[in-house]
Formats: sequence, C-alpha cells, structure tokens
Amino acid sequence: MTTLTKPAMRPARPEFSSGPCAKRPGWSPKNLQGAVLGRSHRSKLGKARLADAIERTRQVLEVPDDYLIGIVPGSDTGAVEMALWSLLGPRAVQLLAFESFGKDWVTDVVKQLKLPAEVLDAPYGLLPDLTRVRKDADLVFTWNGTTSGVRLPDALFIADDREGLTICDATSACFAQELDWTKLDVVTFSWQKALGGEAAHGVLILSPRAVERLESYSPPWPMPKLFRMTKNGKVNLEIFEGSTINTPSMLCVEDYLDALKWAAGIGGLKELKRRADANLGVLESWAQRTAWVGFLAEDPATRSNTSVCLKVIDPKVTQLSDDAQADFAKKLAGLLEKEGVALDIAGYRDAPAGLRIWCGATVETSDVSALTPWLDWAFATVSAELQSA
Repeated sequence: MTTLTKPAMRPARPEFSSGPCAKRPGWSPKNLQGAVLGRSHRSKLGKARLADAIERTRQVLEVPDDYLIGIVPGSDTGAVEMALWSLLGPRAVQLLAFESFGKDWVTDVVKQLKLPAEVLDAPYGLLPDLTRVRKDADLVFTWNGTTSGVRLPDALFIADDREGLTICDATSACFAQELDWTKLDVVTFSWQKALGGEAAHGVLILSPRAVERLESYSPPWPMPKLFRMTKNGKVNLEIFEGSTINTPSMLCVEDYLDALKWAAGIGGLKELKRRADANLGVLESWAQRTAWVGFLAEDPATRSNTSVCLKVIDPKVTQLSDDAQADFAKKLAGLLEKEGVALDIAGYRDAPAGLRIWCGATVETSDVSALTPWLDWAFATVSAELQSA
C-alpha cells in the first residue's frame, strides 16, 4: 500500500476535547501559585476567592445584577439536577431533547421525579418543533447540544410573558454564544467546558423568578443536602456569596479565576464569541471544499461554534453498515491521536458516527487551520485501508 505524505504543519496544541476542554492560551501551573491551599474554603480568604469567581463570572457573561450566581458540586450535571429537583412540580413541564444530555434530563424528570412531562424531541442534527413550546409550562432544555453540534440560534420561541420557568443547560454555550437573559430563569454550566477549567464544579445562575419559586414551593420528594438551596423558607443567599454547600477544590477555583482574568483581558464575551466563530469558520470553509465531510447540524443557523460535530458523507463509507461506519470514524480519531495532532475528537458514544472538534475560545484558530490537512490525510489513509481490505 502506498504511504501517504503527512502534512508538514502540526497544530501547536492538539487538545480539541469537548470536555475538559483546552486550557487558555499561555496557561501554566505557575499561574495557580496564589491558590488558597491548606486552608478552609470558609476562611475569610477562601470565601473571598469564591466571591471573586462569582463576580468575575457575572462580568464576563454579562449576567444581570439581580440574578444570583452560585458555585455548586457535581459539575454542570449537579447544577442542572439541583434546579430540576428544587423547582419542578407546581406547573406542567416540557423538555427539549435533541442530544444526549437533553435526554438525560428527560430521564431525571420522567423516570426519577415521575412528573407527567411533555418531551419535544428531534433526531441528532435537528431541533425540535419550537412552536410547540407553551408559555404556561416550565421548560427544560440545552442551549447548545454538546453531543450533536446543534444549538439554539436565539430565544425567540420563549414568550416574553411566560408564566413558567425556563431551565437552561448552557454548559457548552456560555463564554462562546449570546444568551438572552431576559428569557432565562435558570442557567447552568461547568467551567471545565468553554474556559478549559478543571472538572467537578458547576455554576448555577438564578433569576428573581426562580428565586420566587424556591421560596414559594416545597417539593414533595426528599431533598438531598447537596440540592438544598433554601433555609427556613428563604433562599440561602450564602450559597451565592461564596459559601458553597460542600467543599470545593480551591486549586480548581484558582484555575477558574485565571481563565476568567484571561477572558476579561482579551475583551470579554464579545472576543470569546469572535474566537469561537472564527474557529468554526475555518471548519466551514474547509468542509465547503471537501467532498467527504459534512456537518451533523443540518441547518447552518443552528450549527454550534463550540462542539462542532462532523460526519463522513463519502459514498464508499455511507454505504457501509452502521457498525462499520462507526469503526471508520473511530479509526480516523485514533489515527489522529496516534500522530499527536488531535486528541479526543471521536464523536460522543451515543451520537451518530463521526468526529467532534471543540472550537471554543481557548482553542487557537491557527491550530484549527493546521488540523484540517490532517483530517484529509487521515481520511485518505483509512479509506485506502478500507479499499485494500
């Protein structure tokens, strides 16, 4: 078999994982030397660091002043589940499910909380019928489908005079996409996504309407300590001022502070979004001139600029069985990882076969550009192996 010539240029940083994501450019462990280590997170210094992280989050994400921001356990999953278990019940519930994590929230609501929810779903690559969203129901949804590469283009489908709460899992949208805060009552994310922080911590953002629900409604089910956000019928404001429910890693908090300072220093949310858009733009331009690849997101208006999901559309691959197509995609990702040019870019395990390339703001556009010839090389190499088999 003829050996194909490898591209001359390599990405300077091959980290294209969709979580934990690439560290910010110029990151070094030396940046964490000011971490509050060997001290209680409830010490004056520890609480000050946590409060600083909350305030810098507000500034970079442009969160309204009357919204509460808290650092919570369990990554984005913990933040979402705190909201679901604490807030749902008094109204009808609708859920949007168009990728794996949205389907996880369906499991929580329908099978665990046993609420008679309406599920508006769609196959990978598409959004549900948003015209069916009711203003009198609570709505649970992901803004950006991390496993499908599909995002909401806007929040126009949410009524201005809504009666229910909106609970938005925005973990791969924050720090890369515009969020319409006027339409969102609960927003969650994990800083291990778009800012490349260390895992295990989540962030929970509550609107005044969400706070009112917390203080006026007590769920009928037992509430684990990790989910409890009220005390004596009132929201526990200490959680949103730097006193966490359980012990956080202050090293991870320091790392998050470092990322927030970097984000603010380069121009804040506007520049973060521009960088992610530029990264997506490189892949879009490449895909337009490349016959073998397409985007899982069918509508460009709903295409994610962070978790970019690609599918192989070459006829000699699409005519294969589903298992064989999945094997082909795994070989692509494995070959690129072996060469050290792209790490962890296989599609999500529950998603259609393909590749998933993180294009958030911590990824340099020059590295995405350097990656594209390697994608072509890997496809040609694995295709040659397929033909010779």
